[in-house]
Amino acid sequence: MLLNILTEPNTILRQKAKDINWGTIDKTVLASLATDMLETMYVKDGVGLAAPQVGHSIRMFVISKAYSLDKTQEMVLINPVWEKASIFKVWDEEGCLSVPDIYGHVKRFKKIKVKGLDLNGKPVNFMAEGFLARIIQHESDHLDGVLFIDKAKDLHPLEKNI
Repeated sequence: MLLNILTEPNTILRQKAKDINWGTIDKTVLASLATDMLETMYVKDGVGLAAPQVGHSIRMFVISKAYSLDKTQEMVLINPVWEKASIFKVWDEEGCLSVPDIYGHVKRFKKIKVKGLDLNGKPVNFMAEGFLARIIQHESDHLDGVLFIDKAKDLHPLEKNI
């Protein structure tokens, strides 16, 4: 089912999302939300989508199969945390489904170490670099109520080719 994507300004986008309590959460509802988020992300041409962007202030996000670790299945990360694994940062252009048609350059860590849970509640622990590391940092910001426009330089509208 396609979900409505919240856009700035919306108070849910600016809240720190709550941790998911794996012991008490309804796993069927959570799996259904993840499936709907993935469908919505693909239809809207995104590469990642955080639960707060669809009105659920919980610490979960999804990542497209094309940018996942193994490139064969989508990633669902629950209660993710990351830390830098390199001192190097890189600038690159970002956009966001919650800030339509606006782009800007954001400086992010090139390599990070990520921990969290997968959709089955299994602990995950991996290194991410390049574009996957950027996606994880961007989506993690959503879980903390931060939008890319808060960090971006050179904000500009989408250039439309005629």
